[in-house]
Amino acid sequence: MSACSTRGNAAGTALRTRSAMGRGLMTALACLCWAALPCWADSPEFEFHPPAVAGDPATPAVMRDLAERLLPVYQDPDADRYLANLSAIQLVAGSYSAADVSRESLRDRRRQTDPQRPIGRGLIYDIYAHAKAMESEDRVPFAKSFAISFHDAIARLNDQDAYVVTRWLGTAPGVFLDALQKSFNDLRGKDGLDQPEAVQLIWTYLAFDAYRSFGPIAGSLDSEDDRRRYATDADVTIRTRDGADLFAQVIRPKNAAKPLPTLLEFNIEESQNSAMESASRGYVGVVAHVRGTHGNRLDVVPYQHDGSDARAVIDWIARQSWSDGRVAMYGEGYGGYTPWAAAKHVPPALKAIATAAPTAPGVDYPMVGNVFRNSAFRWSLSYIDPKAAAANGLNDPATWLAFDQKWYKRGARYRDVGRLFGVPNPIFIRWLNHPSYDLYWQKMAPYEKDFAQINIPVLTITGYYAASEPGALHYFTQHLRYNPHADHTLLIGPYDDGALQHGPLPVLRGYPVDAAAVIDVRELRYQWFDHVLKGAATPSLLSGRVNYEVAGANEWRHAASLGEMSQGAIRYYLDTNAAGGRHTLTRQKPAKVRFIRQTVSYADRSDAGWTPAPDLVGKLPESRNGMIFMGPPLTSATDFNGEFSAHLDLTLNKMDVDLEIMLYERTAGGDYIRLFSPSYELRASYAADRVHRRLLKAGERQTLTFTSERPIGRRLRAGSRLVMVLGVGKRPNREINYGTGDDVSEESIADAQIPLKIRWYGDSYIDIPIRK
Repeated sequence: MSACSTRGNAAGTALRTRSAMGRGLMTALACLCWAALPCWADSPEFEFHPPAVAGDPATPAVMRDLAERLLPVYQDPDADRYLANLSAIQLVAGSYSAADVSRESLRDRRRQTDPQRPIGRGLIYDIYAHAKAMESEDRVPFAKSFAISFHDAIARLNDQDAYVVTRWLGTAPGVFLDALQKSFNDLRGKDGLDQPEAVQLIWTYLAFDAYRSFGPIAGSLDSEDDRRRYATDADVTIRTRDGADLFAQVIRPKNAAKPLPTLLEFNIEESQNSAMESASRGYVGVVAHVRGTHGNRLDVVPYQHDGSDARAVIDWIARQSWSDGRVAMYGEGYGGYTPWAAAKHVPPALKAIATAAPTAPGVDYPMVGNVFRNSAFRWSLSYIDPKAAAANGLNDPATWLAFDQKWYKRGARYRDVGRLFGVPNPIFIRWLNHPSYDLYWQKMAPYEKDFAQINIPVLTITGYYAASEPGALHYFTQHLRYNPHADHTLLIGPYDDGALQHGPLPVLRGYPVDAAAVIDVRELRYQWFDHVLKGAATPSLLSGRVNYEVAGANEWRHAASLGEMSQGAIRYYLDTNAAGGRHTLTRQKPAKVRFIRQTVSYADRSDAGWTPAPDLVGKLPESRNGMIFMGPPLTSATDFNGEFSAHLDLTLNKMDVDLEIMLYERTAGGDYIRLFSPSYELRASYAADRVHRRLLKAGERQTLTFTSERPIGRRLRAGSRLVMVLGVGKRPNREINYGTGDDVSEESIADAQIPLKIRWYGDSYIDIPIRK
């Protein structure tokens, strides 16, 4: 048995004698006990009956009983893990002084073995354990003991680490209550817990117990520390050239010895402490709000004024005494669009922009593939008339789902969405008047030669599963098209919009994310800003122009362009033969071209209640108005990297149609994994470009050739198959194209008397970019 194994009874007994011995002696005894104890071969099982409700008054006693039974037998061969877990068990068991010593022993070990170790959440338990020890041993009220412990720990931290810890302390206790309830539910019905399960449950309970204890006082302590570190101007007014007032908040580190560069977020939504986070990193943090928001009495008109308004904010910043004249912008979603709107106006002080999941008006919002979304009506109404939106239940998902179905079943014109909802939305109607990427949209962000004037470093972060991915790719590709030498870096991984805004999780909608891809996106952004504005090294993850994670390979790769993500392509043709309701993707071009018939009734609304499954992994989702094509098994592992393209040969009886394409990996085990999400969608009349509508010719054979805006980055194992679902767009939550060739928003179910009929010819194909 290993001499490095641990057992909790001797260590626990020694540590509980803290009141009779000095702290230094206790630390030595703790380390001695850890080093000398033998290994226990078998992990005991602990009887445990979870309360029905995590907040039950009996829960503390139940958990204390479990901790007291676990403490004498707890063991772990890893010294750091042993001390961390031991301290948690001791805290739940009520041995607060012993827990305090265990936490100190852990800190001492880590200082010796890993002095550069970054700050971790364990510091919260250091503060909590010391406070509980003072409360029990010195009879100091907990509120006072926690404040003493807090000040002692936080005062020693730099601004960056203090910001991280104080934000952790501000987490709502309800988050941990929900986690504890889930743990109780998962354990219900089990006969007992093994040691790892018991330790995990101890930690889950401890998090809840600690946060509910210090939660009521942590906020005031955090604010006190913030006031000590930062100078805050909470209500700054900035006047634009046309006389509009914009509101902003400015936060500066008090310890700055000279003017600093500024990080600016300009957004329609409320910021999540980003100005202070920027200040904690040694910048001036500024958050400005678009006109009409944040108490501004002007009307909200999304997108239209943001470029010139952002320019006004940047110019104002550059004139301030605390500014060194350099401004960088950042943001996600709408806040990822505004840096581009500003860059269109080329403000001299703007030196860099970094965006994640950026919106591109007219590209990915309020329409995708030139197809308008009901969500755009909902979102815009929440800003232009929030009272009416709230009064009509706009924020209730069930209400909104019912509205989608109501519109769909009624078959009304898309322009009548507001009338059906009972609230007019002039902004949405204005958008519907511009279904092409015309001058209306082109004025909002850089267009063509505007990109040639943008010569500042740019970082764009997006994901294979992000709805905003087409917008991010639009900015990246257009910038490099019109400015081939642009300093523009792209990072793309297995993320959706939520992961890009709040950070990746190990599992995304049922899909296990590679460990290499679970990165701190915000931290990466600050590292990049430090490189651009402070001369720090380039983050290794951003060593190429295109940096992408190969999902399934747990590996980041770097390329000079999107095209260089691959080494070639596999061409799959649409086989017209069908079996079991499915067609085949074949590598062989057909000697004789045949066709597949597809009929879609736009008048059929029996599918009003259908919604696609959100999971990224599972069975093949039901295909409404679509056809399934499956390729042969791969003979070796193959990386699908890059943007797929398609050449569709078809005849249809309409002048237009909306198409949807989804690609899956069908594993040898039978699971279906989406290669991207949501589906790639396009209006056929805009397949050549989104600016000019080119109607199809009803009854004539013709081709559609396009490259998707949905890059792929995945390793498919040997035995896996590529699966494609090719469908016609017809859903309750978006505009329906009936194919008359007229303004689609004017069409209605009255135009659905004749079903859509398509012939898909067998020389149609898709090209999948690969790297062996």
